[in-house]
Amino acid sequence: MTWLPTLITESPEEGFELALKLSRMGVKKTQPNDEIRGKLRSVYEQDADALIASSAVVATNFQTVAAANNYWK
Repeated sequence: MTWLPTLITESPEEGFELALKLSRMGVKKTQPNDEIRGKLRSVYEQDADALIASSAVVATNFQTVAAANNYWK
Protein backbone atom coordinates (compact mmCIF):
# COMPACT_ATOMS: atom_id res chain seq x y z
CA MET A 1 0.00 0.00 0.00
CA THR A 2 1.19 3.50 -0.80
CA TRP A 3 1.80 6.01 1.99
CA LEU A 4 -0.37 8.55 0.15
CA PRO A 5 -3.48 6.87 -1.24
CA THR A 6 -5.47 10.12 -1.45
CA LEU A 7 -5.47 13.82 -0.63
CA ILE A 8 -9.13 13.64 0.41
CA THR A 9 -9.73 14.08 4.15
CA GLU A 10 -12.81 14.28 6.32
CA SER A 11 -12.04 17.67 7.84
CA PRO A 12 -9.68 20.63 7.70
CA GLU A 13 -7.93 19.33 10.83
CA GLU A 14 -7.24 15.99 9.12
CA GLY A 15 -6.12 17.99 6.08
CA PHE A 16 -3.62 19.90 8.18
CA GLU A 17 -2.27 16.63 9.61
CA LEU A 18 -1.86 15.38 6.05
CA ALA A 19 -0.05 18.59 5.10
CA LEU A 20 2.36 17.98 7.97
CA LYS A 21 2.94 14.41 6.78
CA LEU A 22 3.56 15.60 3.22
CA SER A 23 6.13 18.05 4.56
CA ARG A 24 7.88 15.43 6.68
CA MET A 25 7.93 12.96 3.80
CA GLY A 26 9.46 15.61 1.55
CA VAL A 27 12.34 15.98 3.99
CA LYS A 28 12.68 12.20 4.36
CA LYS A 29 12.78 11.68 0.58
CA THR A 30 15.28 14.52 0.18
CA GLN A 31 17.54 13.19 2.97
CA PRO A 32 16.82 9.47 3.43
CA ASN A 33 19.55 8.91 6.04
CA ASP A 34 17.93 8.89 9.51
CA GLU A 35 21.21 9.62 11.27
CA ILE A 36 21.96 12.69 9.18
CA ARG A 37 18.41 14.00 9.59
CA GLY A 38 18.78 13.59 13.35
CA LYS A 39 22.02 15.58 13.34
CA LEU A 40 20.52 18.33 11.22
CA ARG A 41 17.48 18.65 13.47
CA SER A 42 19.58 20.10 16.28
CA VAL A 43 20.72 22.83 13.88
CA TYR A 44 17.40 23.93 12.42
CA GLU A 45 15.36 23.64 15.64
CA GLN A 46 17.37 26.59 16.96
CA ASP A 47 17.06 28.66 13.77
CA ALA A 48 14.02 30.94 13.57
CA ASP A 49 14.43 31.41 9.81
CA ALA A 50 14.50 27.65 9.23
CA LEU A 51 11.39 27.19 11.37
CA ILE A 52 9.56 29.92 9.47
CA ALA A 53 10.60 28.31 6.18
CA SER A 54 9.30 24.93 7.32
CA SER A 55 6.00 26.56 8.31
CA ALA A 56 5.76 27.97 4.79
CA VAL A 57 6.20 24.48 3.33
CA VAL A 58 3.43 23.14 5.57
CA ALA A 59 1.17 26.04 4.54
CA THR A 60 1.78 25.32 0.86
CA ASN A 61 0.98 21.65 1.37
CA PHE A 62 -2.16 22.59 3.30
CA GLN A 63 -3.28 24.77 0.36
CA THR A 64 -2.85 21.75 -1.90
CA VAL A 65 -4.87 19.47 0.38
CA ALA A 66 -7.58 22.13 0.85
CA ALA A 67 -7.94 22.57 -2.91
CA ALA A 68 -8.17 18.78 -3.38
CA ASN A 69 -10.99 18.77 -0.82
CA ASN A 70 -12.83 21.64 -2.48
CA TYR A 71 -12.06 23.63 0.68
CA TRP A 72 -14.41 21.32 2.62
CA LYS A 73 -17.48 23.08 1.23
